[in-house]
Amino acid sequence: MRRRLRPGGLHAVRSRSFYSDCMKAIVSRRGQVTIPKAIRDRLGLQQGTVLDWRAEAGKLIGTKIVKSDVFEKWRGSGQLPRGVSVNDYLRRDRGRSRD
Repeated sequence: MRRRLRPGGLHAVRSRSFYSDCMKAIVSRRGQVTIPKAIRDRLGLQQGTVLDWRAEAGKLIGTKIVKSDVFEKWRGSGQLPRGVSVNDYLRRDRGRSRD
């Protein structure tokens, strides 16, 4: 069901994004806050995700820290020929590149 904005009224148009953008959380006595599941899913927040917090113009802003390992996408993609050590392979490969 969709509601239209009425002049002079504070009715919101209901949509999926409206609900996930306007959820509330309460700060516990220990300073903890639970991030609503819809927002965690939308942002890909999982257990162990690191958030960087800052206060700006009276707002609390949390930014997900994405670890950038430049070798992550390449790990496990190369294989040595059978029976060849790493040093032998590198020696052979480096010898070819000089020619």
